[in-house]
Amino acid sequence: MVAGSEELLSGFYSNPDDRVDQRTCLICGDRATGLHYGIISCEGCKGFFKRSICNKRVYRCSRDKNCVMSRKQRNRCQYCRLLKCLQMGMNRKAIREDGMPGGRNKSIGPVQISEEEIERIMSGQEFEGEANMSWSNNGDSDHSSPGNGVSESNQPSPVSTPSSSRSVELNGFAALRDQYIGTPVSTHYQYLPHLFSYSAHSALVPPQARSLDPQSHSLINQLVSAEDLEPLGTPMLIEDGYKVTQAELFALLCRLADELLFRQIAWIKKLPFFCELSIKDYTCLLSSTWQELILLSSLTVYSKQIFGDLADVTSKYSPSDDELHRFSEEGMEVMERLIYLFRKFNQLKVSNEEYACMKAINFLNQDIRGLTNASQLEQLNKRYWYVCQDFTEYKYPHQPNRFPDLMMCLPEIRYIAGKMVNVPLEQLPLLFKAVLHSCKTSVSKE
Repeated sequence: MVAGSEELLSGFYSNPDDRVDQRTCLICGDRATGLHYGIISCEGCKGFFKRSICNKRVYRCSRDKNCVMSRKQRNRCQYCRLLKCLQMGMNRKAIREDGMPGGRNKSIGPVQISEEEIERIMSGQEFEGEANMSWSNNGDSDHSSPGNGVSESNQPSPVSTPSSSRSVELNGFAALRDQYIGTPVSTHYQYLPHLFSYSAHSALVPPQARSLDPQSHSLINQLVSAEDLEPLGTPMLIEDGYKVTQAELFALLCRLADELLFRQIAWIKKLPFFCELSIKDYTCLLSSTWQELILLSSLTVYSKQIFGDLADVTSKYSPSDDELHRFSEEGMEVMERLIYLFRKFNQLKVSNEEYACMKAINFLNQDIRGLTNASQLEQLNKRYWYVCQDFTEYKYPHQPNRFPDLMMCLPEIRYIAGKMVNVPLEQLPLLFKAVLHSCKTSVSKE
């Protein structure tokens, strides 16, 4: 048992009315809510530890791996936060295998593990033997990008960081392949052309000059022509010194969402395959994917305005202490994932052609309930998978993994869009402020 934990545990198990103010999280010092995975901790650190272990996340610290952990500082370095969770005795074996709420065994207490084992967990080596299993198949899983934790160095890891364990990346990729195309059940993208045929040595093969298929060129031009790439018309300018209220920022976010949604409706009518599907199917598709389409466009073609003008507006909004304290765990998870996606897209520098293909692929989701012609949707979806792959291989011959990197962002977008529904409306202004501030800061440092 970790030194000093006996006194804390005895205090916690005493009368609930005794020494309430003395119960603080052993990780960050915030108000503790109970005994989680063996030690006294807050809801934030409990959720962070669970997601980190279930998703087999590998983080990095850009400093000396000794960052200060406090309620205000805990989200600045995820590496040091997880390290302290392990050092203080959080027991990963207490997490239920199905990822559902509640510990696996309430009697499991804190554990003291060796520095070697901690290092194996932090580096991802501990998870290599588990990589062939269906990883993080639970409510906290991301179903898309294994180990997609956002590191303190403002780079996603381990998928896109060269210093990460290559075997973890490839095993996770194999698990994703098995999850999507290795089962008889109808799953997303099981008809992938050959997305997962990229070998571990593909980057070593010299790229060969090739031309773009004429049909691909025509289809991409049609998709791009259907897009409204003009700047957003919603006013996002504000006077210096003006303090934006929560209600004002919320109203602005609603107006932006209205404009973006209107653009999606206009986009549907211009699609090259518009006459191939019924109005009923289009209505069903739009009602199920509009949040995903708005999120994708905000992270790509409208990113300069969203992470520029809108970020300037949110910087004028100062949340109250009560708003900060009430920020939900769902909001925290959405924030982490949005920041990861922003950095991923910023790293890829998605072109208008790739964006148009990604948007069409995401929209043509044959797994949505209520469709009258799912088989036609599948054929259309397959068509634009091939088109997007053909274009990326032609345009970026020196980036052999670019196409799978782009496609693996789509399930993440779907997951985030679904999670945002659970974030209370009154927390959206704070969520956007936090995300935009972090993303804008990371870009300015580059």
